[in-house]
Amino acid sequence: MSGFKEPGFFDRQKAALQARQNLLNKFRSQPGADDPAVKARAEERAAIADRRAKAKEAREIEKAEQKRREEEAAAAEAARIAREREEETAKLAALEADQKAKRDARYAARKERGKKKR
Repeated sequence: MSGFKEPGFFDRQKAALQARQNLLNKFRSQPGADDPAVKARAEERAAIADRRAKAKEAREIEKAEQKRREEEAAAAEAARIAREREEETAKLAALEADQKAKRDARYAARKERGKKKR
């Protein structure tokens, strides 16, 4: 049984050349851009990309519609709150006017009683 033989410079150079040649052969054996299989895969990828773009566009449209609905709801809520405040202010003003009218009537009645006594 012979011992392990250390590969020399020429052996390593030959192995590197063989590896480069194998890589070149592998690259050359790949189908070109005009191959029907390559074209079919490219068309399939383009179709997938197109579907993704359409789906993204649909999601963006849905998001915009949702945002519009939320803004409309917020505007309606703000209008309702403003209307309620106006109604409350009108009620308070009417109440104050009614209270003032009653107070004035009491004051006038008191004045009348005072004039009758004299």
